[in-house]
Amino acid sequence: MDTASSSYRVHQCSKCPGDTGYFCVSCPCDLCPQCKENHVKDLKTIDHDVVSHRDKINYIPTQEICVKHPSHVYTKYCEPCQVPVCDSWFGHKSHKLPVRVCLFGQKKHKIQDIQKAYKRKRQQHRRIIHTFRSEALFYRPVLLTGIKADVKTCHTEFSFLQSKMLTKAQRLKDLIDDVIYDLLNNVFCDFDFKHRCKKQKIEMSRHIVRLRRYEHRYVQPAFIFSALQFLSFTKTALPQIHLTLHTSHLSMTESLNKEDVMESLSAIQITERGNRRVGNQCLLKLTSGAEFHQSLTVTGVGCCDHISCVTSDRVWVSDRENNLILTDTTGVPLQRVEVSWSGRGLHTVNSESELIYIDINDNINKLSKDMKRTTTFIERTGSTWRPQCVYLSPFTGDLLVVMYQYRTKTGKVTRYNQSGQLTQTIQYNNTGRGQYRSPCYITENNNGDVVVSDYIDFVSGAVVVTERGGRHLFSYTGHPSGSRLYPHGICTDALSHILVCDVGTNTVQMLNKDGQFLSHLLTKSPVMRGPRSLSYDVNTHRLCVGSWNNNKVCVYRYITRQDALTDEHIPRPDGDTRYTTSRHNTTH
Repeated sequence: MDTASSSYRVHQCSKCPGDTGYFCVSCPCDLCPQCKENHVKDLKTIDHDVVSHRDKINYIPTQEICVKHPSHVYTKYCEPCQVPVCDSWFGHKSHKLPVRVCLFGQKKHKIQDIQKAYKRKRQQHRRIIHTFRSEALFYRPVLLTGIKADVKTCHTEFSFLQSKMLTKAQRLKDLIDDVIYDLLNNVFCDFDFKHRCKKQKIEMSRHIVRLRRYEHRYVQPAFIFSALQFLSFTKTALPQIHLTLHTSHLSMTESLNKEDVMESLSAIQITERGNRRVGNQCLLKLTSGAEFHQSLTVTGVGCCDHISCVTSDRVWVSDRENNLILTDTTGVPLQRVEVSWSGRGLHTVNSESELIYIDINDNINKLSKDMKRTTTFIERTGSTWRPQCVYLSPFTGDLLVVMYQYRTKTGKVTRYNQSGQLTQTIQYNNTGRGQYRSPCYITENNNGDVVVSDYIDFVSGAVVVTERGGRHLFSYTGHPSGSRLYPHGICTDALSHILVCDVGTNTVQMLNKDGQFLSHLLTKSPVMRGPRSLSYDVNTHRLCVGSWNNNKVCVYRYITRQDALTDEHIPRPDGDTRYTTSRHNTTH
């Protein structure tokens, strides 16, 4: 066979003439390194499973030489030690005994096939790998540009601060030198005053003795001398005593005082370090309209009264019949939980993908990620208040719970910390009147505002928004002003927009964070005839919409990433626009 004339088929990228190196299992398609990078960054395909061709064909190099046995290659993997071993693993110091034997009370050394161990490890770290590919690589150009600009700024700022520090240091040194000079010349020179005092005391004692002798000899027996003679005699005979007052005083220089020292020492301020972040306004933007992505039919529920996204391919869905179902993109039920019938927004998911829900006894429970353990997070007391809906804040970890009292027809919002302790109650508006009538859904915006979907009767209601401390900000009652709003499902997105389902008009309305109407994001269509519930996926930036008249959940995209990263100025988190990014095409 003439190998020179033989033809070989070389895989090319499905999007450009480049050579392929990766394969998208979800599409499927071949991708070159550049197209792979764009593929995992694009919000349309951000959740696709992209693997290298080596992983696609399950190829693992088998020629890695054992460091202890150069004539062998690694074929096994020791799980407890987390090291690869060769076929002569019995020759390893820690693996001389069979697997079933414990070594000196230690754990059993579980030896696995290296290919199986590789696949399992890769599956465990799949989410981390996906995050690096889709998030870290996208943020890198923005963050790196900001870092370079900050380095230049630091050089300038540090030079100026260093000069000031040297000046203050010299000033402080001069002040200290002045103090030392005062100590040496005004204080330490008089530290022998005790010796001088003792010497003067002896001289005074001797002088007193002389005076008494003179008095006894010349004054008391007989006044032989006249007063003038006595004074003249003592003037010349008695030694002169000069008493000096010795005091040890520390006199500080006028130029050195407490304020000067504190000013010199506090010129350098230490601030707490944090992770460098870029605001979503710099990374995301709205598209021209909502684009349908996919839909799924959930088996086991009559309608989609409330939904909570877990991951891009898993969602919890509840109806009005006490059913709560976990499903994937196929719609097949993966788990079922019985919930309360009294509320609507009965469940939420925390950052650990754990379900928090209101059960049939009005207790708030937590279901573990593996769905094997259920614990009571907040137990209901004998109060007349009953929980209606819950939402776990991704920013603070607090649990927001809407409570309703059927007797008075009023509601309130309670906040619990991560330990389940009540930390806040929001019930009254700025005039002292109750601001909730029949709240049914709750969420929290990026700025900390508490957003509640509250309906008054079966044809009207409002979106009630309070700031973090509970002060009432605004109540949105529909568009145009004066029209009616029958709000149900509600959520916020990464750009701080407020999205609410209006059952009266079968639309999803978009507001800004200040309550101004922006648009009807979704209107009645054959795909989604009656939107009832909303859930925003912060990872893929997609909106899940549940229907009230069937068991269908539709997924839409209306947010995309900025054209990575143009020559235009990208605002920094603090509003500074000093740096730009280089142009990089995201599509081919």
